[in-house]
This record gives sequence, structure tokens and C-alpha cells, in this order.
Amino acid sequence: MLDIQFIRENKELVETKSQQKGYSVDLDQLLTIDSKIRETIPKLDDIQNQRNNLASQFSNSSPSESQLEHGRQLKDQSGELEKVLLELRQDFNKLHKLIPNMPLDGVPVGSSEEQNQVIKKVGESKDFGFQPLNHWDIRSAESLIDKKRAAKVAGSRFVYLKGGLVRMQFAMINWVMDKLSDEKLIEEIIRNNNLNLVAKAFNPILPPAMINTSSYMATTRLDAEEVTYKLADDNLWMNASAEHSLCNMYQDEIIPEAELPIRYLGYATSFRREAGSYGKDTEGIIRLHQFDKLEIEVFSTPETGLDEHKLLVAIEEYLLGQIGLPYEVMEKCTADIGKPNAKGVDINVWFPGQSKYRETHSADYMTDYQARSTKTRFRRTEGDVHFVHNNDATVFAFSRILAAIMENYQTRDGKIIIPEVLKNYMGGVSEL
Repeated sequence: MLDIQFIRENKELVETKSQQKGYSVDLDQLLTIDSKIRETIPKLDDIQNQRNNLASQFSNSSPSESQLEHGRQLKDQSGELEKVLLELRQDFNKLHKLIPNMPLDGVPVGSSEEQNQVIKKVGESKDFGFQPLNHWDIRSAESLIDKKRAAKVAGSRFVYLKGGLVRMQFAMINWVMDKLSDEKLIEEIIRNNNLNLVAKAFNPILPPAMINTSSYMATTRLDAEEVTYKLADDNLWMNASAEHSLCNMYQDEIIPEAELPIRYLGYATSFRREAGSYGKDTEGIIRLHQFDKLEIEVFSTPETGLDEHKLLVAIEEYLLGQIGLPYEVMEKCTADIGKPNAKGVDINVWFPGQSKYRETHSADYMTDYQARSTKTRFRRTEGDVHFVHNNDATVFAFSRILAAIMENYQTRDGKIIIPEVLKNYMGGVSEL
């Protein structure tokens, strides 16, 4: 959520930036309710003080009938004001939650993803010497991807991954864990990108696959049934991405500043309804209801939050560079960064079989917007308590990155070459 004091002091700015993100907000009503709440709280406190003073008199002597009547009146007044305050806060919270995070200065202003800006291109598609195929048309894909049988068992947009493709996924998991647990590598990436951060490694973590409603709502990521699956008989939702059950891990807690930054590398099987994608990417493994994902989540101080975001993008680029995939880095515009984001970057990898870039990575900087909902705070050494800043980023969404490797490493005879950095993790296998 956005700081209410910031809203009070910057009403026009909040309205403007909310509109830039595509949100229509009623700040007049919100601030009117806010004013009523601030008027009601002192009245309730005053009545409670009167009740306490009256109770202290009762402890010394038997109350008179007039005192008892006065006590009953104060109790009734207190009850009425508590009811009014509860209703005001409920109305306030509904409106407050509708206000998006403010985009940082420098985020491109745009009304749709068409206004996203490519800021960098790295690598070029190699000359295959033949017409490269879509990953699902490569001959070896027949023994690696089975959507027909998965459809019998689970329906459309599910898949059996088999054999060498499964081994490649787990090779990538082990390779990434080795890389991101290496503080020397993290230090090198920080230095090469001129970031003012400590070289602290990422701690591997397996988060819960399910999230209760209140915790999911606090992330501001819950998109109801359009995106996420809910268990019919339980107050639980299937995880749509590892960071959805990582960013709320420390909810209602105060973290010592000395422990920050906290950097997690989360692995999770993710579930998406993919509502609205009818007819899109029905072939191959780009858009599935179930896929595995490595995701980064970082908790930091406000001073280092933006540099942590830059670090995550740099890590994404480093790993793609090591695999040898051409890619472009895209600064997302205001309308596309998402409600809780102050800044967002996508990385799109080149798919030669489809002759286009496809999104494979994102990096999201939330400032303290999520932390205000999850009530995740930290205590400075001098004692002050503040909200942490959250960052998350994709390491690999495996269905997409495996498809990208298949298309970029295909051979004329329909095989797939294993990227050099993964060969030591593949038990001597050099091609699929």
C-alpha cells in the first residue's frame, strides 16, 4: 500500500501517476474518510480516558447511581464510536488498496506494453545454414515433449517433459545454485555494474506451494480466479510464482538491520490459469498451466533497494550470457509495470524458430509498497523502525528457457546441443 501521509501531501501527483498506470482512484473520498478517522480517534480516546478515570473512582468507594449511569452512557458512546470507526476503516482500506505504487522517475510513461522501451540488445542469432524450426517441430522434441498424453490426464496446456529435457532442467537448477551461492561471483557482478551493495550470496529456499487468502492479498499479487487457482474447500490458493510466497515470509515481523539484505533463490512449481490466452501459444511449452520456476526475492533497506533491482537484472543478463542466448532488455512503461511495482524490467530472448523475441524474464522493484501490506519492517541500529524494500526477479521460467535453448541450439539433423556451461551437469551428455 502507499503511505497515507504521502497521499495527503501529494494528492495531485498520486492522481497523475495512478492515471499513468491505468488506475482511476477517488482520492477525495479516501481523504474525506481519512479525515473522519482522525477526528473520531481522539473522541474515542477521550471517552476511554473518562471510563478509566471513573473506574479508578469505583475502586476506592461504592459508585453512586449517577456514576453508574454516567458509566453506562460512556460505554454506549464508546460502542457507537467503535462501530463508526470500524466502518470508516473498512471503507478506507477498500479505497486505499486500489491505489497503485508510484512509478519512479525515469519509468517511461505509456498506455500499453507497446510503449515499453528496448534499452539494450545483446548477441545475435547465429547463421544456422538452414531454416530453424519452432521448438515443437524439432525432430528430437517428439521424445522430449508429450502434450497429447498430458491432455488426456490433465487437459490442455499441460505437458509431460521427458528424458534429456528433464535432465537439462535439473542441470540448470544445480548450475544456478552453484553460481548464486558464490559470493565472489556476486561481488564481481556488483563491481562490474558499479553498485553500492554487499556481496552476499543467495540462500536457496523451497517455499510453500499454497498461500492463504490474507497472505496472498497482502502481496498485492492476487489476481483472483483470472490468474490463480483456488482450492474449492480450503482457504488456499496455488502459488503462481515462488516470490508470491516469499515476499510475505516475514509478515508482521521486524528484522534487525544487520541481517539485510536477505537474498533468496526460490524454486517452485507454479500454476497459472492463463485466462484470456485462448488460441495463443497452443503449440509447444511457452504458455502452460503448470511450470517450474527459479525466482529471486530480496529484502533490503530503502537506501539499497534500487541497486538491488539493478543487481537482479545484471544477474539475469549474466546467466543468459553464460548460456549464450541473444536477448534484449526492455524498460517497462507505467501501464505495464504492474500495480505494486515502482519499476519493472523485462528481458526477451530471441527465438529463431519463431523469428521474434519472447519474454523470458522480469525484474520488479516494489519499494515499500508490498511491505506496508505485509507489515515487514526492519530496525536500524539506533532503534528506528522502517518498512523494508522488496525486489523480485525471474532466474529461469523453465518451460520458456528450455524452449529458447531448443530453438537456439538445434542442429540440421534435429538434435539439440547442450550449452557448454551445462555439460558438466549433464553426466557427459552433449546433445539431445
